[in-house]
Amino acid sequence: MKRNVELVVLSDVHLGTYGSHAKELVNYLQSVKPQTLVLNGDIIDIWQFRKRYFPKSHLQVIKKIISLAAKGTEVFYITGNHDEKLRKFSPVNLGNISIVDKLVLDLDGRKAWIFHGDVFDASIQHTKWIAKLGGWGYDFLIVFNRFINWWLTKLGKPKYSLSKKIKNSVKKAVSFVSNFEETAAQLAIENDFDYVICGHIHQPQIRKVFYKEKNCIYLNSGDWIEHLTALEYDNGVWSLMEYEKQNVPVTADDDSVNTEIDPVALLASIKMFS
Repeated sequence: MKRNVELVVLSDVHLGTYGSHAKELVNYLQSVKPQTLVLNGDIIDIWQFRKRYFPKSHLQVIKKIISLAAKGTEVFYITGNHDEKLRKFSPVNLGNISIVDKLVLDLDGRKAWIFHGDVFDASIQHTKWIAKLGGWGYDFLIVFNRFINWWLTKLGKPKYSLSKKIKNSVKKAVSFVSNFEETAAQLAIENDFDYVICGHIHQPQIRKVFYKEKNCIYLNSGDWIEHLTALEYDNGVWSLMEYEKQNVPVTADDDSVNTEIDPVALLASIKMFS
């Protein structure tokens, strides 16, 4: 049974990389029926795109999104840094799918400001080659971590996240996340937004931020590499969906499988941007 949800926001899926949990995302998308779906950047990882690696489960994510749009869901694809090549085409509308760089939504009389968040990252803006190198290293770390967790599961021990451990132990990383959240929230407050919604830093969050005697709600949709999270808005309430805690059922939903997409043509189109 699908859940009806007014709005779903997800980001940082990184399709085309080894770390992407595409199968789990397909399962989640098959469990909900959103009126609006916001893809907040880094959905297809054009930076690390490998033509030899784009498995069926990654294609199924794209098919499912197209299927949702065909059935009436309004889809907004907000460009991120890993899919920045799409920015040369934005804004553009393709039926119920819009490609934009940022988005403002009215949610029950409150204004939500949505953007990926890489604009705050100096390493992306000024030394892109270093950021790309870091992306490849991160992808390797995630694959290595999966190997470790496979052995831990075999031994009956809990899974372990190397990347989370590294991020939480490096003071600069912790400080960057905090500064990112505060900067986004302060800008939102100064521009009279009630909500500011980002991705980019892979840190799922919902919290109220106060600044100059005003406040707003800062939200981050997390990612589908480590956290497997999405933001949901329904009946005036925000919630953070955590896939592994929701026990999302695996369904045999047809529309993610039978939507007609030519994989060769799709991969050729993606390659054009790389």
